[in-house]
Amino acid sequence: MPTKLSRSLLISSTAGFGLSLLSALPAGAHGSADAGVMAGALHPLLGLDHLLLLVGVGLTAARVGPLLLGFALGGAVLGSVFGSFGGGLPAAEVLAALAVSAVGAALLLSDKLQKPLPALASVLGSAVAVHAMLHGQEASGTASWWLGALMASALTIGLSFAAGRQLSLRQSQVAAGLLVLLGGVLALAPL
Repeated sequence: MPTKLSRSLLISSTAGFGLSLLSALPAGAHGSADAGVMAGALHPLLGLDHLLLLVGVGLTAARVGPLLLGFALGGAVLGSVFGSFGGGLPAAEVLAALAVSAVGAALLLSDKLQKPLPALASVLGSAVAVHAMLHGQEASGTASWWLGALMASALTIGLSFAAGRQLSLRQSQVAAGLLVLLGGVLALAPL
């Protein structure tokens, strides 16, 4: 059983690693969505806000149930269509970063809610929709970028889901807290 000191060091090390990633990568990775399959596949992995969101979706679905993945997919479809038809939101990049915090907060609160599915479905669907909207705005009609992004996103969520099934409640809460913190830092980074 880990000691209090080792748990504290683990949490501090994880937070330090996360913050060092923030200094090395841009807050958003939105650019051209027409550069091919590989660019599409790399985008969710190199855009830290996207990577954290995908991990949060997988962890939340692992904690509450895989039905949430359908709501995330629905948010992705609706957001991308909305964005591709010219729809937008003010401060969308900041909202995309704050969506990571929202997913983390929802995961933190999920055990306290009597019926968590409706609230979590709304949060996950909306968070993913904001990210997908940004991509819909960038899209120029190439399906290969979208295919690559979909494959990498599904893989990331799947791995996070599998890892989340192995986490204790306490570990899940720590991961959720890190999502809240890192999403907030990403939202403030451009300022």
